[in-house]
Amino acid sequence: MSEEKLRIDKYLWAIRIFKTRSQAANAISQGKVSFNGANIKPSKMVAVGERYQINTPERKWTIEVSGLLNRRLAFQEAINYYIDHTPPQEQLQKQKSSFVEYTGKRISRQGRPTKRDRRNLDEFS
Repeated sequence: MSEEKLRIDKYLWAIRIFKTRSQAANAISQGKVSFNGANIKPSKMVAVGERYQINTPERKWTIEVSGLLNRRLAFQEAINYYIDHTPPQEQLQKQKSSFVEYTGKRISRQGRPTKRDRRNLDEFS
């Protein structure tokens, strides 16, 4: 599973930070991934012990490479190949914003209409 050389875009895809390798490469090219405060290229080789700062739409990550993974594995196995050093306040801040408080009404564009919503729509037309 481990190999001596591994590109950063492939590594971030394999540890499941990004869904596709293309998304990982685009994020790196756009400067959303940095190493020691400097922007990097998708072709940068990863080494064990390096720390990277990653800004994704969901949250900010600070990870340390603990092992090289050249293929995508299940999430429970992939998390063993990096150490998450993200400050707890940044983790909680993003999690709070992702929760939707239930108000009894369905938020626009959130899933399919319920059976009750569908009946109301049929009565309306």
